[in-house]
Amino acid sequence: MTSEQILARLRKLANPKNVEGMARFGINPENTFGVPVPMLRSIAKEAGRDHGLAAELWKSGCHEARIIAPLVDEPACVTEKQMKRWVRDFDSWGICDQCCNNLFRKTELAHAKAQEWTAREEEFVRRAGFAMMAVLAVHDKKAPDSRFARYLTVIRGGATDERNFVKKAVNWALRQIGKRNLTLNRKAIDTAERIATLDSKAARWIAADALKELRGEKVQEKLRRKAAKQ
Repeated sequence: MTSEQILARLRKLANPKNVEGMARFGINPENTFGVPVPMLRSIAKEAGRDHGLAAELWKSGCHEARIIAPLVDEPACVTEKQMKRWVRDFDSWGICDQCCNNLFRKTELAHAKAQEWTAREEEFVRRAGFAMMAVLAVHDKKAPDSRFARYLTVIRGGATDERNFVKKAVNWALRQIGKRNLTLNRKAIDTAERIATLDSKAARWIAADALKELRGEKVQEKLRRKAAKQ
Protein backbone atom coordinates (compact mmCIF):
# COMPACT_ATOMS: atom_id res chain seq x y z
CA MET A 1 0.00 0.00 0.00
CA THR A 2 1.38 3.42 -0.96
CA SER A 3 1.09 6.69 0.91
CA GLU A 4 -1.10 8.04 -1.90
CA GLN A 5 -3.51 5.12 -1.49
CA ILE A 6 -3.67 5.62 2.26
CA LEU A 7 -4.31 9.35 1.92
CA ALA A 8 -7.03 8.69 -0.65
CA ARG A 9 -8.71 6.29 1.77
CA LEU A 10 -8.51 8.83 4.56
CA ARG A 11 -10.18 11.44 2.38
CA LYS A 12 -13.06 9.04 1.70
CA LEU A 13 -13.47 8.37 5.41
CA ALA A 14 -13.39 12.08 6.30
CA ASN A 15 -15.93 13.19 8.92
CA PRO A 16 -16.13 16.97 9.49
CA LYS A 17 -18.22 16.53 12.64
CA ASN A 18 -15.47 14.41 14.16
CA VAL A 19 -12.95 17.12 13.32
CA GLU A 20 -15.05 19.66 15.23
CA GLY A 21 -15.16 17.35 18.23
CA MET A 22 -11.43 16.70 18.08
CA ALA A 23 -10.74 20.44 18.01
CA ARG A 24 -12.67 20.84 21.26
CA PHE A 25 -10.29 18.36 22.87
CA GLY A 26 -7.15 20.11 21.72
CA ILE A 27 -6.45 18.37 18.41
CA ASN A 28 -5.30 20.70 15.63
CA PRO A 29 -8.16 20.67 13.07
CA GLU A 30 -5.94 21.71 10.16
CA ASN A 31 -5.21 18.93 7.67
CA THR A 32 -7.35 16.59 9.77
CA PHE A 33 -10.02 14.25 8.39
CA GLY A 34 -11.67 13.09 11.60
CA VAL A 35 -11.03 9.37 11.09
CA PRO A 36 -11.25 7.37 14.36
CA VAL A 37 -8.07 5.76 15.67
CA PRO A 38 -9.42 2.16 15.44
CA MET A 39 -9.83 2.68 11.68
CA LEU A 40 -6.32 4.08 11.47
CA ARG A 41 -4.95 1.04 13.27
CA SER A 42 -6.77 -1.19 10.81
CA ILE A 43 -5.25 0.66 7.85
CA ALA A 44 -1.80 0.44 9.45
CA LYS A 45 -2.17 -3.29 9.97
CA GLU A 46 -3.13 -3.74 6.35
CA ALA A 47 -0.18 -1.65 5.18
CA GLY A 48 2.36 -3.57 7.27
CA ARG A 49 5.78 -2.43 8.48
CA ASP A 50 7.53 -0.07 6.08
CA HIS A 51 10.05 2.57 7.15
CA GLY A 52 9.89 4.39 3.83
CA LEU A 53 6.10 4.50 3.88
CA ALA A 54 6.18 5.91 7.41
CA ALA A 55 8.44 8.75 6.25
CA GLU A 56 6.11 9.61 3.37
CA LEU A 57 3.04 9.58 5.58
CA TRP A 58 4.70 11.83 8.13
CA LYS A 59 5.84 14.24 5.43
CA SER A 60 2.24 14.63 4.23
CA GLY A 61 1.42 16.66 7.34
CA CYS A 62 -1.99 15.00 7.60
CA HIS A 63 -3.04 14.34 11.21
CA GLU A 64 -4.31 10.83 10.54
CA ALA A 65 -1.32 9.97 8.35
CA ARG A 66 0.91 10.99 11.24
CA ILE A 67 -0.99 8.62 13.52
CA ILE A 68 -0.47 5.77 11.04
CA ALA A 69 3.22 6.58 10.42
CA PRO A 70 4.56 5.36 13.81
CA LEU A 71 2.34 2.28 13.56
CA VAL A 72 3.95 1.18 10.29
CA ASP A 73 7.49 2.38 10.98
CA GLU A 74 10.26 -0.02 11.96
CA PRO A 75 11.79 0.89 15.36
CA ALA A 76 15.20 -0.51 14.41
CA CYS A 77 15.35 1.90 11.47
CA VAL A 78 14.53 5.02 13.46
CA THR A 79 17.45 7.40 13.79
CA GLU A 80 18.11 10.24 16.21
CA LYS A 81 17.76 12.66 13.31
CA GLN A 82 14.29 11.31 12.56
CA MET A 83 13.22 11.59 16.18
CA LYS A 84 14.48 15.16 16.32
CA ARG A 85 12.57 16.04 13.14
CA TRP A 86 9.32 14.33 14.10
CA VAL A 87 9.15 15.65 17.66
CA ARG A 88 9.61 19.15 16.30
CA ASP A 89 6.47 18.59 14.19
CA PHE A 90 4.23 17.62 17.10
CA ASP A 91 1.24 19.96 17.13
CA SER A 92 -1.20 18.11 19.39
CA TRP A 93 -1.23 15.71 22.32
CA GLY A 94 -2.74 13.06 20.04
CA ILE A 95 0.19 12.95 17.63
CA CYS A 96 2.65 13.26 20.51
CA ASP A 97 1.25 10.40 22.58
CA GLN A 98 0.60 8.04 19.67
CA CYS A 99 4.11 8.50 18.34
CA CYS A 100 5.75 8.05 21.73
CA ASN A 101 3.72 4.99 22.61
CA ASN A 102 3.69 3.24 19.24
CA LEU A 103 7.22 3.94 18.05
CA PHE A 104 9.68 6.04 20.02
CA ARG A 105 9.52 3.98 23.22
CA LYS A 106 10.62 0.94 21.19
CA THR A 107 13.86 2.55 20.06
CA GLU A 108 17.27 2.34 21.71
CA LEU A 109 17.18 6.10 22.33
CA ALA A 110 13.90 6.02 24.24
CA HIS A 111 15.22 6.74 27.73
CA ALA A 112 17.77 9.28 26.55
CA LYS A 113 15.10 11.21 24.68
CA ALA A 114 12.71 11.09 27.62
CA GLN A 115 15.32 12.85 29.71
CA GLU A 116 16.35 15.27 26.97
CA TRP A 117 12.88 16.37 25.89
CA THR A 118 11.64 17.17 29.39
CA ALA A 119 14.26 19.91 29.48
CA ARG A 120 12.98 21.53 26.30
CA GLU A 121 10.71 24.57 26.33
CA GLU A 122 8.37 23.74 23.41
CA GLU A 123 5.04 22.53 24.80
CA PHE A 124 4.63 19.31 22.84
CA VAL A 125 8.32 18.44 22.88
CA ARG A 126 8.31 18.74 26.66
CA ARG A 127 5.09 16.75 26.83
CA ALA A 128 6.79 14.07 24.72
CA GLY A 129 9.51 13.70 27.34
CA PHE A 130 7.04 13.05 30.14
CA ALA A 131 4.85 10.90 27.88
CA MET A 132 7.91 8.77 27.16
CA MET A 133 8.51 8.31 30.88
CA ALA A 134 4.89 7.23 31.29
CA VAL A 135 4.85 4.66 28.50
CA LEU A 136 8.30 3.33 29.39
CA ALA A 137 7.13 2.80 32.97
CA VAL A 138 4.39 0.57 31.58
CA HIS A 139 6.24 -1.26 28.82
CA ASP A 140 9.97 -1.40 29.64
CA LYS A 141 9.90 -4.37 32.01
CA LYS A 142 13.69 -4.72 32.10
CA ALA A 143 14.59 -1.18 33.18
CA PRO A 144 15.81 -0.94 36.80
CA ASP A 145 13.90 0.96 39.47
CA SER A 146 16.82 3.38 39.75
CA ARG A 147 16.11 4.74 36.29
CA PHE A 148 12.52 5.59 37.15
CA ALA A 149 13.50 6.92 40.56
CA ARG A 150 15.70 9.46 38.75
CA TYR A 151 12.75 10.41 36.58
CA LEU A 152 10.81 11.34 39.71
CA THR A 153 13.27 14.16 40.32
CA VAL A 154 12.66 15.42 36.78
CA ILE A 155 8.92 15.11 37.31
CA ARG A 156 9.11 17.23 40.42
CA GLY A 157 11.00 19.86 38.45
CA GLY A 158 8.35 19.88 35.72
CA ALA A 159 5.36 20.04 38.03
CA THR A 160 5.15 23.84 38.02
CA ASP A 161 4.66 24.07 34.26
CA GLU A 162 1.15 25.52 34.05
CA ARG A 163 0.57 24.55 30.41
CA ASN A 164 -2.29 22.09 30.24
CA PHE A 165 -0.73 19.50 27.98
CA VAL A 166 2.53 19.51 29.91
CA LYS A 167 1.02 19.26 33.39
CA LYS A 168 -1.20 16.36 32.29
CA ALA A 169 1.84 14.49 30.96
CA VAL A 170 3.76 15.17 34.19
CA ASN A 171 0.83 13.71 36.11
CA TRP A 172 0.65 10.74 33.75
CA ALA A 173 4.33 9.94 34.18
CA LEU A 174 4.12 10.24 37.97
CA ARG A 175 1.14 7.89 38.17
CA GLN A 176 2.57 5.27 35.83
CA ILE A 177 5.89 5.14 37.66
CA GLY A 178 4.00 4.83 40.94
CA LYS A 179 2.06 1.86 39.60
CA ARG A 180 5.15 -0.07 38.52
CA ASN A 181 5.83 -1.74 41.90
CA LEU A 182 5.54 -1.12 45.63
CA THR A 183 9.01 0.41 45.94
CA LEU A 184 8.38 2.96 43.22
CA ASN A 185 4.87 3.50 44.53
CA ARG A 186 6.28 4.71 47.83
CA LYS A 187 8.80 6.92 46.05
CA ALA A 188 6.12 8.35 43.74
CA ILE A 189 3.84 9.10 46.68
CA ASP A 190 6.71 10.88 48.43
CA THR A 191 7.38 12.87 45.25
CA ALA A 192 3.69 13.78 44.94
CA GLU A 193 3.64 14.96 48.56
CA ARG A 194 6.64 17.18 47.87
CA ILE A 195 5.02 18.52 44.71
CA ALA A 196 1.90 19.39 46.72
CA THR A 197 3.92 21.90 48.73
CA LEU A 198 5.00 23.88 45.67
CA ASP A 199 3.46 27.29 45.07
CA SER A 200 1.79 26.34 41.81
CA LYS A 201 -1.77 25.57 40.77
CA ALA A 202 -0.51 22.96 38.30
CA ALA A 203 1.63 21.29 40.97
CA ARG A 204 -1.25 21.09 43.42
CA TRP A 205 -3.50 19.51 40.77
CA ILE A 206 -0.80 17.01 39.72
CA ALA A 207 -0.16 15.99 43.31
CA ALA A 208 -3.81 15.65 44.35
CA ASP A 209 -4.76 13.61 41.29
CA ALA A 210 -1.73 11.33 41.54
CA LEU A 211 -2.07 10.74 45.28
CA LYS A 212 -5.72 9.82 44.93
CA GLU A 213 -4.83 7.00 42.54
CA LEU A 214 -1.50 5.88 43.99
CA ARG A 215 -2.83 5.63 47.54
CA GLY A 216 -6.06 4.00 46.40
CA GLU A 217 -6.88 0.47 47.48
CA LYS A 218 -7.20 -0.72 43.89
CA VAL A 219 -3.60 0.19 43.06
CA GLN A 220 -2.26 -0.92 46.44
CA GLU A 221 -3.91 -4.33 46.21
CA LYS A 222 -2.66 -4.86 42.67
CA LEU A 223 0.90 -4.01 43.70
CA ARG A 224 0.72 -6.29 46.75
CA ARG A 225 -0.41 -9.18 44.56
CA LYS A 226 2.39 -8.44 42.11
CA ALA A 227 4.97 -8.38 44.91
CA ALA A 228 3.69 -11.68 46.32
CA LYS A 229 4.30 -13.39 42.97
CA GLN A 230 7.93 -12.29 42.76
